[in-house]
Amino acid sequence: MKKVLTFILTWGIIQFAFAQNDPLTQTHGARMVALGNMRVHLPDTWSYFNNIGALDRISYTGIVVGYDHRYNLKELSTFSLAGSFRNTWGTFGAGISRFGGPLLNHQTLGVGYSNTLGISSFGIKLEWAQTQIEGFGSAGGLVVSIGGVTELSPSLFLGAHISNINRGKISPESESRLPTSVQLGLHYLPSESLSLLLEFEKDILQDPIVKAGIEYRLKEWVILRTGVNSQPAKIYAGFGIQKDSYGFDYSYGNQSALGNTHHLSLFYRWND
Repeated sequence: MKKVLTFILTWGIIQFAFAQNDPLTQTHGARMVALGNMRVHLPDTWSYFNNIGALDRISYTGIVVGYDHRYNLKELSTFSLAGSFRNTWGTFGAGISRFGGPLLNHQTLGVGYSNTLGISSFGIKLEWAQTQIEGFGSAGGLVVSIGGVTELSPSLFLGAHISNINRGKISPESESRLPTSVQLGLHYLPSESLSLLLEFEKDILQDPIVKAGIEYRLKEWVILRTGVNSQPAKIYAGFGIQKDSYGFDYSYGNQSALGNTHHLSLFYRWND
């Protein structure tokens, strides 16, 4: 009985906490979280998760690892690992993530590819998404996501991404479908040290979310970030430390009804 009650409570918290940020479509990497859960711009190795179409806009091979801890509940924590591999045919990516605790958890494992044609880059990602519930077993389904970024001018970029475009199911035997969301955003560079970002996100079953973020390079190796979300209102802030080919990012978020979130990610890159 204790396990049943714990599961019901945990499941209820998860559903409320992620009504606007499902584990399958959540933003990965402390850098993008600090900007207000941005996904489509500022390409790096985390683009494997956030916008596969932006992955070919990086000029290096790299690896990233991240940990998200939300609302002081280990059942709402996420661990993520991804790699980007650039060559003459484009940029390949691979990644794995795990959300949840022992009673209920969600894992993804996949690969992606991105290439650039003229002023635009495009990408596609295939993932296997598996949900496991203690006492009920596990089930999985295929998820296909696509994205892209277009350079409208040297200082203005337009990006878009669709998660789960195939409307993949939780399992082949179930009629319940995994979440599908669309992100569309603009990235403006008024100077080399300042980035302004605006993004709209729409889950097909949820109200739209408006996001805005600012990234400012205080020094060559110190970057400051902040961002806001609507629906529900959330505030984020964070910083990054970058030294040569490695560094780390941290972000802090607050949602008045739920509490605080902490996000930490590390990166290493080479062949830049």
